[in-house]
Amino acid sequence: MEETKKIQNWYRRITFFLVFVCLLDMGANAQNPKPFVVPELQEWNGGTGFFVPGEALKVVYDTPKLQEIANQFAEDYRLMFGIQPTVIEGKPQAGDFFLTTKKDKKLGREGYAVDIDKYVKISAPEPIGVYWATRTLLQMSEKNEGRKLPEGVIRDWPGYGTRGFLIDCGRKFIPMAYLQDLAKIMSYYKMNFLHIVLNNNGFPQYFNNDWNRTYAAFRLECDTYPGLTARDGYYTKDEFKDFQREASSRFVEIIPEIDVPAHSLAFSHYRPSLGSKEYGMDHLDLSNPEVYPFVDALFKEYLEGDDPVFMGEKVHIGTDEYSNKKKEVVEQFRAFTDHYIKYVESFGKKPYIWGALTHAAGDTPVKSDNVTMYAWSNHYANPEDMVKQGYKLISIPDGWIYIVPLAGYYQDYLNIKHLYTQWTPAKVADATFDEKDSSVLGGMFGEWNDIVGNGVSVKDIHHRIFPALQTIAVKTWNTNPSASYDDFDMNRKDLSEAPGVNQLGRIGRGKALVYELPVLNPKSKLPYAEIGYDYTVTFDMEADAEDAGTELFKSQNATFYLSDPIKGMFGFSRDGYLNTFNFRPYKGEKISVKITGDNVSTALYINDRLIENMVIEKRFLNESTEAQNNYLRTLVFPLKNSGNFKSKIKNLKVYNYKR
Repeated sequence: MEETKKIQNWYRRITFFLVFVCLLDMGANAQNPKPFVVPELQEWNGGTGFFVPGEALKVVYDTPKLQEIANQFAEDYRLMFGIQPTVIEGKPQAGDFFLTTKKDKKLGREGYAVDIDKYVKISAPEPIGVYWATRTLLQMSEKNEGRKLPEGVIRDWPGYGTRGFLIDCGRKFIPMAYLQDLAKIMSYYKMNFLHIVLNNNGFPQYFNNDWNRTYAAFRLECDTYPGLTARDGYYTKDEFKDFQREASSRFVEIIPEIDVPAHSLAFSHYRPSLGSKEYGMDHLDLSNPEVYPFVDALFKEYLEGDDPVFMGEKVHIGTDEYSNKKKEVVEQFRAFTDHYIKYVESFGKKPYIWGALTHAAGDTPVKSDNVTMYAWSNHYANPEDMVKQGYKLISIPDGWIYIVPLAGYYQDYLNIKHLYTQWTPAKVADATFDEKDSSVLGGMFGEWNDIVGNGVSVKDIHHRIFPALQTIAVKTWNTNPSASYDDFDMNRKDLSEAPGVNQLGRIGRGKALVYELPVLNPKSKLPYAEIGYDYTVTFDMEADAEDAGTELFKSQNATFYLSDPIKGMFGFSRDGYLNTFNFRPYKGEKISVKITGDNVSTALYINDRLIENMVIEKRFLNESTEAQNNYLRTLVFPLKNSGNFKSKIKNLKVYNYKR
């Protein structure tokens, strides 16, 4: 009996040992799982080891047409990881990144392949595919400790050729520095079209129902009509051209829009005779013989010549939301649309228009061949009918993918879970096309600034569009991602916005004290430009009598005052808005100060007592006495430079969470 037990125990030990060895072997040879990147990879065949970048890291290319991409990849690598790879032409060695072009019909123009082994080989039919591959590798590198990359083979390509974003610069001036960063961000997520709306206007109900007082702006420098350009913010021709060149180097094409014949109040402000007295001054009067020469000359300024201001292939002419009250005006609108489609084409450009031809159904023919229509409202343009008429569509359904901050209609933030799980460009509102239908070129989402003067900052706009951009990037590239929404949402937050870009003002990971300074001296520079939502800033202060306008901190985007320029109170300014707290310390008073901020509020505490929490409030905006709207008082806290204050500031602490 005792001998039997010994034999049984011996067998158990042998079995356990064999199972253990098998498990070890299985683990050693397990395939690397698909890496998380945005947008999700189409195909991944995992290996079993890791590529570890060498100390003398090189980016090698084999043809001069890839040199610029190699240089940009190396520079982006430096910006993200503090390591500057050497860029050379030649053949790769172990530990290198190697860039080459190779014909592959299955990958298409934008597709690419990556083989991660002893060295990383990037190949693509066209340079654009090579560039997208470098974006994938940068994302993979920042997700893994030591920038190591899992061995395996990637084959990746976009589901749709148009993957874009629209921003309304007409109703709110968007600084060029932000647009430049936005193009970088889009490029990092393989989005390739940035639509810039250059003119628009507010609603008259917020301006005492007076068209003459209603806000309107045209954002480009203009020689043809001196004085047309907005005085509160505009782009020079040269900087707009430089912007397009820079974006193009990252394979993002800028689509400029001059919106006519509706949304045209900026033009009727300049020349009142152009506006319609019957349909509203934001409508150009299409029966007025002055309209066509005016608009012709305006477009010509930006389209003509060997080096036009609108440098890209595509130009958007607007043509949406015009009145359809009378058949006569409908036919005039259709004739106007047809004229400017052909006029833009005469300069060698491809015209883009808003869908409006169901709303404006009529007899006057409107050219459809080689014309792209934004399918935004099925009521204004029935998608199936538009395809039958010959238009190519970009899916931008307003109910799904319009952001209008704090308007109370459309969405304030996009429902990214719903988009991730339910939407693709094939779904144009309640119309659904086949995913392979060539009539649908792709998808975009849009941010509109309908409500003028509502306190919304560029930072607030960015906070809304960034998660949406990551989501739309996925659903226009890989329409059927394998990752669950929860996994996507968790992992996307760990990715950078783009190399060298931190518009969100993120510092550190996890809830933490991210910066502290025993004494804050006047006119000093801190290592961080700003901290974004959510945050807490605390310090101790022995107050002195500060002059009006005395700054505590200032960044490129905002200022925090110890004494604001008007009332001499604690306060802050950004985007032309000044917000003040009802607090000013006495000379010689010793206090502890705490400021917290998130995407809906900014709060000031003195000695742990809440002084004021600036939440969203209802206000009569501009000159309105009839219509209230939401007003936002947020602050991405500036940290870049301290001001020339007299008070003593000690024990500065910055936390990346609210406490």
